[in-house]
Amino acid sequence: MQDYQRIREEVLDSIDEEIEAELRDLLLDKLDNERGGEQNRLTRTQYFRHLLRLQLELVKLQDWVIATKSKVAIVFEGRDAAGKGGVIKRITQRLNPRVCRVAALPAPNEREKTQWYFQRYVPHLPAGGEIVLFDRSWYNRAGVERVMGFCTDDEYEEFFRTVPDFERMIVSSGTYLLKYWFSISDEEQAFRFQCRIDDPLKQWKLSPMDLESRRRWEQYTVAKEIMLNKTNLEGAPWWIVDGNNKKRARLNCIHHLLEQIPYQEVEQDSVELPERRRGDDYQRHPIPREVFVPAVY
Repeated sequence: MQDYQRIREEVLDSIDEEIEAELRDLLLDKLDNERGGEQNRLTRTQYFRHLLRLQLELVKLQDWVIATKSKVAIVFEGRDAAGKGGVIKRITQRLNPRVCRVAALPAPNEREKTQWYFQRYVPHLPAGGEIVLFDRSWYNRAGVERVMGFCTDDEYEEFFRTVPDFERMIVSSGTYLLKYWFSISDEEQAFRFQCRIDDPLKQWKLSPMDLESRRRWEQYTVAKEIMLNKTNLEGAPWWIVDGNNKKRARLNCIHHLLEQIPYQEVEQDSVELPERRRGDDYQRHPIPREVFVPAVY
């Protein structure tokens, strides 16, 4: 029964937040009953109340970033299925994509492999008035590239020698640099991977690399521990997010990042809808019915 409930919540969680909000009142009582009164669990009402409040603060942060031409870069790292994409989605959900954008770089091509390692990330760093969320980052070298053998020992050691200077330059340029590692247990990752296997809408999220990372769990643990130890820098420390409960992880991460930036609410000009101008000589021409999308629904 417990596994059934967890799978049910996993499926519900994959539904768009807007749809979830409309279903909330209908499902809340049933979900609470099925949870069996577990202690310290967020109800869906509580979750949405907190999420919407935090998203309102994110809008205020966005306004401040625009007004002050501030630069914000946030790095999201962690094991596969740890919840990075979920929190990124909730951060960007109510924000202007021209201000807040996601940088999710693919594997380097042959030309990029010959460049200075950090070179392909530099163009994605924020300019004034921008927030950039890195869905994985230059720390690929310390994680997947190390574990999968995609870099040499010399390249690996060179990364640790140079990344402090790279991040100090980012910070000294006036950029707020935040780094989050999403941590989940062995059992939780196995559960989420199985949910993706069983859900045709989520199977695309599972790549051969993801499955191999599951097999090499312990190697990734060693690589993570070395990375966190060597790159927990003054001015750019690592923050660990407990990702075993996805909803709490989202709320905690957003709340924390808001606390790291000294934004203030920016007073906005009042907005009034202007009256539409109507010309005496204006005549709307009818649109042919055949160009309309068929009303199937």
